[in-house]
Amino acid sequence: MKARVHVMLKDGVLDPQGEAVRAALGHMGFSGVEAVRQGKVIELDLAATDKAAAEAEVKAMCEKLLANTVIEKYTVEIA
Repeated sequence: MKARVHVMLKDGVLDPQGEAVRAALGHMGFSGVEAVRQGKVIELDLAATDKAAAEAEVKAMCEKLLANTVIEKYTVEIA
């Protein structure tokens, strides 16, 4: 099975990388961009065969390592 985890900063948390991208786009002539939030995508190849168990395991990975749950939120997709 494959899992894809999307990690983003929570709303209200300052995103300096996103702001740097927004500013750079403005300097390049893309003046219509009002805000940018940057995140990360983590793809995992899993040996699991049960979708529910795989999702539970990946969520545990997120809580323990893949996301800083104090300032980040995450979503998990299992395929």
